[in-house]
Amino acid sequence: QVQLVESGGGLVQPGGSLTLSCAAEGSSLGINTMGWYRQAPGKQRELVARITSNGNTNYADSVKGRFTISRDNVKVALRMNSLKPEDTAVYYCNAQLFRPRGDYWGQGTQVTVSS
Repeated sequence: QVQLVESGGGLVQPGGSLTLSCAAEGSSLGINTMGWYRQAPGKQRELVARITSNGNTNYADSVKGRFTISRDNVKVALRMNSLKPEDTAVYYCNAQLFRPRGDYWGQGTQVTVSS
């Protein structure tokens, strides 16, 4: 069984920073890509950033230059700087595994950017 455990959400003022963390738990996991998605009220879930097993990254245009994704084996982090009110959403950790094969999601963590 695979679980993704997230932490680090919260309330922050515009211009502030937060770091989200996610750890994949399970036995002998083989992970291809890990990433972060977000869903704001009334909107579809969208990709924020993802990182492959060899360190290749890609970002949504809206967060380039402000967010940084990093990974250490089965852990992934998202450093978010210069946060804007439009970054407010529930953020979900995602992992695409080849062992066991599947697409896994965390429970979601709320990020609210407001003064």
